[in-house]
Amino acid sequence: MANTTSKIELNVELDENRVPEKLSWTAQDGGITNEEAKAMMLAVWDHKAQESLRIDLWTKDMPVDEMKVFFHQTLVAMSNTFNRATQDEKMTATMKDFCDYFAEKLELKKK
Repeated sequence: MANTTSKIELNVELDENRVPEKLSWTAQDGGITNEEAKAMMLAVWDHKAQESLRIDLWTKDMPVDEMKVFFHQTLVAMSNTFNRATQDEKMTATMKDFCDYFAEKLELKKK
């Protein structure tokens, strides 16, 4: 049986100072074609060096209030992924407590 390949493409349009002006991405398997985004975070594990490599980008018109929500939602998603990957319920609960604290301090919770 042949392996299947799935492609995810990220495009970054830069201004003259190499600051992102526009981000877009395509993931055809997910039904996403050239969708615009205001921010992205990508982490890749380098098993040889035993370290994570990261790309964090946001457009210059990304609002700060949206960035705070983006970070909160990313932290919550990372907590869920950590739980699925490790089944470490105790640390997952600690991470979720931090996410709640983060949201409270930034006043992100809907009243």
